[in-house]
Amino acid sequence: MSITKQFLSLLLLSSVFICLSCNSSDNKSTATSKKVESIKWKMVTTWPPHFPVLGESASLISQWIDSMSDGRLQIQVYGGGELVPPFETFDAVSQGVVQMGHGAAYYWAGKIPASVCFAAVPFGLNAQQMNAWMSSGGGIELYQKCYSKYNLVPFVAGNTGVQMGGWFNKEINNVSDLTGLKMRMPGLGGKVISKAGGSAVVVPGGELYTSLERGVIDATEWIGPYHDYLMGFHKISKYYYYPGWHEPGTALELIVNKQALESLPKDLQVIVETAAARSNVWM
Repeated sequence: MSITKQFLSLLLLSSVFICLSCNSSDNKSTATSKKVESIKWKMVTTWPPHFPVLGESASLISQWIDSMSDGRLQIQVYGGGELVPPFETFDAVSQGVVQMGHGAAYYWAGKIPASVCFAAVPFGLNAQQMNAWMSSGGGIELYQKCYSKYNLVPFVAGNTGVQMGGWFNKEINNVSDLTGLKMRMPGLGGKVISKAGGSAVVVPGGELYTSLERGVIDATEWIGPYHDYLMGFHKISKYYYYPGWHEPGTALELIVNKQALESLPKDLQVIVETAAARSNVWM
Protein backbone atom coordinates (compact mmCIF):
# COMPACT_ATOMS: atom_id res chain seq x y z
CA MET A 1 0.00 0.00 0.00
CA SER A 2 1.37 3.42 -0.96
CA ILE A 3 1.94 6.17 1.57
CA THR A 4 -0.94 8.15 0.03
CA LYS A 5 -3.38 5.25 0.46
CA GLN A 6 -2.20 4.72 4.06
CA PHE A 7 -2.73 8.40 4.80
CA LEU A 8 -6.23 8.38 3.28
CA SER A 9 -7.14 5.24 5.23
CA LEU A 10 -5.99 6.79 8.51
CA LEU A 11 -7.85 10.00 7.69
CA LEU A 12 -11.05 8.05 7.03
CA LEU A 13 -10.75 6.06 10.26
CA SER A 14 -10.09 9.25 12.21
CA SER A 15 -13.18 10.89 10.72
CA VAL A 16 -15.35 7.89 11.63
CA PHE A 17 -13.97 7.89 15.20
CA ILE A 18 -14.63 11.62 15.61
CA CYS A 19 -18.21 11.25 14.33
CA LEU A 20 -18.90 8.36 16.69
CA SER A 21 -17.42 10.29 19.61
CA CYS A 22 -19.54 13.35 18.86
CA ASN A 23 -22.67 11.21 18.58
CA SER A 24 -21.90 9.52 21.90
CA SER A 25 -21.33 12.88 23.58
CA ASP A 26 -24.62 14.17 22.20
CA ASN A 27 -26.44 11.11 23.55
CA LYS A 28 -24.88 11.54 26.99
CA SER A 29 -25.71 15.22 26.97
CA THR A 30 -29.30 14.46 26.02
CA ALA A 31 -29.55 11.80 28.73
CA THR A 32 -28.21 14.04 31.46
CA SER A 33 -30.29 16.98 30.33
CA LYS A 34 -33.50 15.00 30.77
CA LYS A 35 -34.91 15.91 34.16
CA VAL A 36 -36.43 12.99 36.03
CA GLU A 37 -39.85 13.94 37.37
CA SER A 38 -39.94 13.83 41.17
CA ILE A 39 -42.43 11.79 43.17
CA LYS A 40 -43.87 14.07 45.84
CA TRP A 41 -45.16 12.67 49.12
CA LYS A 42 -46.50 14.11 52.36
CA MET A 43 -45.54 13.12 55.88
CA VAL A 44 -47.61 14.05 58.94
CA THR A 45 -46.32 13.74 62.49
CA THR A 46 -47.56 13.58 66.06
CA TRP A 47 -45.11 16.36 66.97
CA PRO A 48 -45.70 20.13 66.72
CA PRO A 49 -44.10 22.00 63.79
CA HIS A 50 -40.33 22.50 64.20
CA PHE A 51 -40.31 20.36 67.35
CA PRO A 52 -36.76 19.79 68.72
CA VAL A 53 -35.23 16.33 68.31
CA LEU A 54 -38.41 14.32 67.59
CA GLY A 55 -39.72 16.62 64.87
CA GLU A 56 -36.17 17.18 63.70
CA SER A 57 -35.75 13.45 63.08
CA ALA A 58 -38.81 13.49 60.79
CA SER A 59 -37.30 16.37 58.82
CA LEU A 60 -33.96 14.56 58.56
CA ILE A 61 -35.66 11.47 57.15
CA SER A 62 -37.14 13.70 54.45
CA GLN A 63 -33.74 15.26 53.70
CA TRP A 64 -31.95 11.91 53.56
CA ILE A 65 -34.53 10.44 51.19
CA ASP A 66 -34.22 13.47 48.92
CA SER A 67 -30.42 13.22 48.94
CA MET A 68 -30.17 9.45 48.44
CA SER A 69 -32.75 9.47 45.64
CA ASP A 70 -31.14 12.47 43.93
CA GLY A 71 -34.45 14.30 44.23
CA ARG A 72 -36.55 11.52 42.72
CA LEU A 73 -38.58 11.16 45.94
CA GLN A 74 -39.38 14.32 47.87
CA ILE A 75 -41.20 14.37 51.21
CA GLN A 76 -43.00 17.44 52.56
CA VAL A 77 -43.17 17.21 56.37
CA TYR A 78 -46.14 18.61 58.30
CA GLY A 79 -46.18 19.01 62.07
CA GLY A 80 -49.13 17.82 64.12
CA GLY A 81 -52.15 20.03 63.43
CA GLU A 82 -50.83 21.54 60.21
CA LEU A 83 -52.55 19.01 57.96
CA VAL A 84 -54.26 16.62 60.38
CA PRO A 85 -54.47 16.54 64.22
CA PRO A 86 -51.49 14.76 65.84
CA PHE A 87 -53.36 11.62 66.85
CA GLU A 88 -55.01 11.23 63.44
CA THR A 89 -51.62 10.47 61.89
CA PHE A 90 -52.29 6.72 61.85
CA ASP A 91 -55.64 7.03 60.06
CA ALA A 92 -54.37 9.61 57.58
CA VAL A 93 -51.58 7.29 56.41
CA SER A 94 -53.74 4.16 56.57
CA GLN A 95 -56.42 5.74 54.38
CA GLY A 96 -53.92 7.16 51.90
CA VAL A 97 -54.67 10.81 52.68
CA VAL A 98 -50.88 11.13 53.04
CA GLN A 99 -48.13 8.63 52.34
CA MET A 100 -46.08 8.79 55.56
CA GLY A 101 -46.41 9.36 59.28
CA HIS A 102 -43.98 9.80 62.18
CA GLY A 103 -44.78 9.09 65.82
CA ALA A 104 -44.77 6.27 68.38
CA ALA A 105 -46.65 2.98 68.25
CA TYR A 106 -48.30 3.21 71.67
CA TYR A 107 -50.41 6.14 70.48
CA TRP A 108 -52.46 3.60 68.50
CA ALA A 109 -53.15 1.20 71.38
CA GLY A 110 -56.88 1.88 71.01
CA LYS A 111 -56.74 0.34 67.53
CA ILE A 112 -53.95 -2.19 68.03
CA PRO A 113 -53.51 -3.15 71.72
CA ALA A 114 -50.29 -5.00 70.89
CA SER A 115 -48.77 -1.83 69.41
CA VAL A 116 -47.42 -0.83 72.83
CA CYS A 117 -44.93 -3.69 72.54
CA PHE A 118 -43.31 -1.90 69.60
CA ALA A 119 -42.85 1.32 71.58
CA ALA A 120 -42.21 0.59 75.27
CA VAL A 121 -43.27 -1.84 78.00
CA PRO A 122 -42.86 -0.98 81.71
CA PHE A 123 -39.69 -2.58 83.08
CA GLY A 124 -39.14 -3.97 79.58
CA LEU A 125 -36.53 -3.64 76.85
CA ASN A 126 -34.06 -0.76 76.79
CA ALA A 127 -32.97 0.86 73.53
CA GLN A 128 -30.23 -1.66 72.75
CA GLN A 129 -32.47 -4.63 73.54
CA MET A 130 -35.31 -3.18 71.49
CA ASN A 131 -33.02 -2.79 68.48
CA ALA A 132 -31.72 -6.33 68.91
CA TRP A 133 -35.26 -7.73 69.07
CA MET A 134 -36.39 -5.73 66.06
CA SER A 135 -33.41 -6.56 63.86
CA SER A 136 -32.56 -10.10 64.93
CA GLY A 137 -35.32 -11.47 67.16
CA GLY A 138 -38.34 -11.37 64.89
CA GLY A 139 -39.65 -8.06 66.20
CA ILE A 140 -39.90 -6.22 62.90
CA GLU A 141 -41.80 -9.13 61.34
CA LEU A 142 -44.40 -9.07 64.14
CA TYR A 143 -44.53 -5.27 63.95
CA GLN A 144 -45.28 -5.27 60.23
CA LYS A 145 -47.76 -8.13 60.56
CA CYS A 146 -49.75 -6.20 63.20
CA TYR A 147 -49.93 -3.13 60.96
CA SER A 148 -50.53 -4.90 57.65
CA LYS A 149 -54.33 -5.12 57.96
CA TYR A 150 -54.36 -1.34 58.35
CA ASN A 151 -52.60 -0.93 55.01
CA LEU A 152 -49.40 0.24 56.73
CA VAL A 153 -45.72 -0.70 56.71
CA PRO A 154 -43.92 0.42 59.90
CA PHE A 155 -40.19 0.99 60.35
CA VAL A 156 -38.27 1.68 63.57
CA ALA A 157 -37.01 5.26 63.31
CA GLY A 158 -35.41 6.22 66.62
CA ASN A 159 -35.36 5.62 70.37
CA THR A 160 -35.59 8.01 73.31
CA GLY A 161 -33.58 5.77 75.62
CA VAL A 162 -34.65 5.38 79.24
CA GLN A 163 -36.95 8.20 80.31
CA MET A 164 -37.55 10.11 83.51
CA GLY A 165 -40.48 9.39 85.82
CA GLY A 166 -42.18 12.68 85.14
CA TRP A 167 -43.07 16.16 86.38
CA PHE A 168 -45.56 16.51 89.23
CA ASN A 169 -47.33 19.34 91.00
CA LYS A 170 -47.94 17.02 93.93
CA GLU A 171 -45.35 15.25 96.05
CA ILE A 172 -45.36 11.47 95.60
CA ASN A 173 -44.07 9.40 98.53
CA ASN A 174 -46.02 6.17 98.12
CA VAL A 175 -48.51 4.47 95.82
CA SER A 176 -51.50 5.92 97.68
CA ASP A 177 -50.39 9.41 96.61
CA LEU A 178 -51.32 8.48 93.04
CA THR A 179 -55.00 8.27 93.97
CA GLY A 180 -56.95 10.86 91.99
CA LEU A 181 -53.82 12.05 90.15
CA LYS A 182 -54.52 13.03 86.55
CA MET A 183 -51.35 12.26 84.62
CA ARG A 184 -50.36 12.27 80.99
CA MET A 185 -48.92 8.83 80.37
CA PRO A 186 -49.58 6.75 77.23
CA GLY A 187 -49.24 3.01 76.73
CA LEU A 188 -49.08 0.33 79.40
CA GLY A 189 -47.56 2.78 81.87
CA GLY A 190 -50.84 4.68 81.79
CA LYS A 191 -52.74 1.51 82.64
CA VAL A 192 -50.50 1.03 85.68
CA ILE A 193 -51.25 4.59 86.85
CA SER A 194 -54.98 3.96 86.45
CA LYS A 195 -54.73 0.65 88.31
CA ALA A 196 -52.95 2.48 91.15
CA GLY A 197 -55.89 4.87 91.52
CA GLY A 198 -54.83 7.67 89.20
CA SER A 199 -56.28 8.78 85.89
CA ALA A 200 -54.08 8.37 82.82
CA VAL A 201 -54.68 10.58 79.79
CA VAL A 202 -52.94 10.98 76.43
CA VAL A 203 -52.09 14.55 75.45
CA PRO A 204 -50.12 15.61 72.33
CA GLY A 205 -46.64 16.95 73.05
CA GLY A 206 -47.55 20.41 71.80
CA GLU A 207 -50.32 20.75 74.40
CA LEU A 208 -48.46 19.47 77.45
CA TYR A 209 -47.08 22.75 78.79
CA THR A 210 -50.41 24.58 78.79
CA SER A 211 -52.27 21.52 80.12
CA LEU A 212 -49.88 21.28 83.07
CA GLU A 213 -49.77 25.03 83.63
CA ARG A 214 -53.57 25.38 83.70
CA GLY A 215 -54.15 22.35 85.89
CA VAL A 216 -55.85 20.28 83.20
CA ILE A 217 -53.42 17.56 84.31
CA ASP A 218 -51.53 17.20 87.59
CA ALA A 219 -48.47 15.50 86.17
CA THR A 220 -46.82 14.50 82.94
CA GLU A 221 -44.00 12.31 81.78
CA TRP A 222 -42.13 13.28 78.65
CA ILE A 223 -38.59 12.15 77.89
CA GLY A 224 -35.58 13.30 79.90
CA PRO A 225 -33.69 16.35 81.20
CA TYR A 226 -32.51 17.73 77.85
CA HIS A 227 -35.84 17.68 76.04
CA ASP A 228 -37.88 18.38 79.18
CA TYR A 229 -35.82 21.53 79.73
CA LEU A 230 -36.60 22.67 76.19
CA MET A 231 -40.28 22.09 76.95
CA GLY A 232 -40.00 24.36 80.00
CA PHE A 233 -41.60 22.00 82.51
CA HIS A 234 -39.19 23.13 85.22
CA LYS A 235 -40.89 26.54 85.21
CA ILE A 236 -44.32 25.22 86.16
CA SER A 237 -43.77 21.95 88.08
CA LYS A 238 -42.60 21.38 91.64
CA TYR A 239 -41.30 17.83 91.53
CA TYR A 240 -39.26 15.80 89.03
CA TYR A 241 -38.98 12.06 89.66
CA TYR A 242 -36.90 9.26 88.21
CA PRO A 243 -36.36 6.72 86.76
CA GLY A 244 -38.87 6.17 84.00
CA TRP A 245 -39.98 2.66 84.93
CA HIS A 246 -42.77 2.98 82.36
CA GLU A 247 -40.52 3.59 79.33
CA PRO A 248 -37.03 2.07 79.54
CA GLY A 249 -36.38 2.63 75.83
CA THR A 250 -39.18 4.00 73.69
CA ALA A 251 -38.97 3.32 69.96
CA LEU A 252 -40.26 5.85 67.44
CA GLU A 253 -41.74 4.82 64.13
CA LEU A 254 -42.02 5.80 60.50
CA ILE A 255 -45.25 4.43 59.01
CA VAL A 256 -45.79 4.25 55.26
CA ASN A 257 -48.95 3.60 53.28
CA LYS A 258 -48.56 0.08 51.86
CA GLN A 259 -49.86 0.84 48.36
CA ALA A 260 -47.76 3.98 48.12
CA LEU A 261 -44.61 2.12 49.16
CA GLU A 262 -45.21 -0.75 46.75
CA SER A 263 -45.80 1.68 43.89
CA LEU A 264 -42.23 2.97 44.19
CA PRO A 265 -39.33 1.50 42.19
CA LYS A 266 -37.40 -1.03 44.27
CA ASP A 267 -34.44 1.26 44.81
CA LEU A 268 -36.67 3.98 46.26
CA GLN A 269 -38.32 1.45 48.57
CA VAL A 270 -34.88 0.55 49.90
CA ILE A 271 -34.03 4.24 50.29
CA VAL A 272 -37.12 4.79 52.47
CA GLU A 273 -36.15 1.84 54.67
CA THR A 274 -32.54 3.05 54.83
CA ALA A 275 -33.57 6.57 55.88
CA ALA A 276 -35.62 5.13 58.76
CA ALA A 277 -32.68 2.96 59.82
CA ARG A 278 -30.36 5.98 59.74
CA SER A 279 -32.81 7.92 61.90
CA ASN A 280 -32.79 5.03 64.37
CA VAL A 281 -29.01 5.40 64.65
CA TRP A 282 -29.18 9.22 64.79
CA MET A 283 -31.59 9.16 67.75
